[in-house]
Amino acid sequence: MSEVLLSSYNIRYSVELAEPNAHRFHVHLEIDHPETEQIIRLPNWIPGSYLVRDFVKNIVELEAYSIESGMKLLTTKLDKSSWKIITHGKPVRISYIVYAWDLSVRSAHFDQTHAYFNGTSLFLEVLEHEKEPCLLTIEKPTSEPYDTWQVATSLRPVDHPRYEFGHYHAENYDDLIDHPVEISDFTLASFEACGVQHDVVLVGKHYADTDKLCQDLKQICEYQINFFETPPPVDYYLFMTLVVEQGYGGLEHRASTSLISERSDLPAKNATEITEGYRTYLSLCCHEYFHTWNVKRIKPAKFLPYDLTQEVHTELMWLFEGVTSYFDNLLLARSGVITEESYLELLGQDITRVHRQNGRFRQTVAESSFDTWTRFYQQDEGAPNHIVSYYAKGALIALGLDLLILKESQQQARLDDVMRHLWKRYLATGFGVSETEMPGLIKQVTGVDVSEYLQQALHTTDDLPLKDILADHGVELIWYPAASLTDTGGKKPSTESTHSLGVRAKAHPMGAELVHVLDNMPGQIAGLSTGDVILAIDQLKLGKQDMDKVISNFSVGDEIECHFFRRDQLMVTTIKLTESTLSSCYLTISDTNKCREWIKR
Repeated sequence: MSEVLLSSYNIRYSVELAEPNAHRFHVHLEIDHPETEQIIRLPNWIPGSYLVRDFVKNIVELEAYSIESGMKLLTTKLDKSSWKIITHGKPVRISYIVYAWDLSVRSAHFDQTHAYFNGTSLFLEVLEHEKEPCLLTIEKPTSEPYDTWQVATSLRPVDHPRYEFGHYHAENYDDLIDHPVEISDFTLASFEACGVQHDVVLVGKHYADTDKLCQDLKQICEYQINFFETPPPVDYYLFMTLVVEQGYGGLEHRASTSLISERSDLPAKNATEITEGYRTYLSLCCHEYFHTWNVKRIKPAKFLPYDLTQEVHTELMWLFEGVTSYFDNLLLARSGVITEESYLELLGQDITRVHRQNGRFRQTVAESSFDTWTRFYQQDEGAPNHIVSYYAKGALIALGLDLLILKESQQQARLDDVMRHLWKRYLATGFGVSETEMPGLIKQVTGVDVSEYLQQALHTTDDLPLKDILADHGVELIWYPAASLTDTGGKKPSTESTHSLGVRAKAHPMGAELVHVLDNMPGQIAGLSTGDVILAIDQLKLGKQDMDKVISNFSVGDEIECHFFRRDQLMVTTIKLTESTLSSCYLTISDTNKCREWIKR
């Protein structure tokens, strides 16, 4: 890159892959025309993940120097994430070291296998210069094996092809921090959707059929682009997936997404059917891709602009995460990637997930959204009893909204039309969604008054009338008592259980360790708590036996002696088995035409 072009950027960042064994990036920031007293700061949270994470805790050293004289400049810490540098208005170079050992989609991770970072973890914001273009230089390592690595990011390269080390352009600071970067010997595959190049990067050892993956993603992406009836808002898109033995997650960005997937969830070569794991992975991809429109561009008015220094509260997460969670599985069916029956199985699991948790009676979806910073993103062992998910119940609210609009408009409108309207309004105005406008906006777009439905769905803890709503569209919802909490619903059970302890457990060397204990179920009534280690039931060692199978040997009304450890104290209690509640469901098609009108339209 020429010195002339380099100097055309007032704000320049560079990243060195300096210490892989110690998991440390070396970052440099140069400002040619700083403020006399320049303030710099690091975000406290990353958009899409609503928890104050204090990324600044990973900056282990920071110093500032005059570019002209090389002298060290006075630097003062103002608060937990901000510094003031006395520059006298002269060019300044700020050098700092970032520790990167968070193997997630939210932060940064660096070792001998790969380097990954989000800009919110590495790049200090230059106050008063936030809207200026930025240059990012990713330095190429010279030592083996790092010299064979490539760079994957949706940032635009300045003077070289994609995937090479070098210079990348960002329109401003907000743009800079919204394109995660993966650097490694990754697998690269590509496909085109509606004329736009889409790349797929798989990081880590895997056995995936990338041709099959690209074929399915192409169907999903083309359907979504056509769904919004305008050219896509990007001219390039990148799916990045870290492949692991166990793990799951995703985070949306303006032209890319970072995903974590289990190795076994990716499509196997020569596989003829979509496995449950692969279906889960495709649903995640579909979810994050839908965010390209819904939340990365259409967003709450309170997010315009983002304030990354503190929590920003909104009651609208049902619209952005719940609606997206409704469409992610639905669009898999509409695009032809999965069958209608497969979609209904997923929907049955979603309904079961919401109804399995008594927290839905203690918190409304609007409250869940507002309190996401302190409750949803900081869940503890009591979460199933105390909170409701604006993702899961939000998706069911969107389902009810869609089917209500479809019915009341006599099949002339649906939730699709509302989302397209929001998108076209955003393109025309850039407006965000205000906290109270959705009922009026939906009536304006569809002619259907949904204010009473939304008031009940969002602001009360009442269960949604899903059985009646689905019946109107050719689908029967059938409840049954689950044998255990490992029954996730969605399928007709081979046998029905009469009782359940109401606990979730994981394997423990001495028996089974309780992970969750649900309200008003036999386990909680008997005094069991999260963390208890069950040793014996009915005076027989539990060992490696499945606890639910042991309980199935008894009947409703039986009283069972249970020995367990709470911390280091041996305790005993008596569990009285009561009749199971109807906590799981599955769906069947009662009218094929009506069902298809909803799912496939």
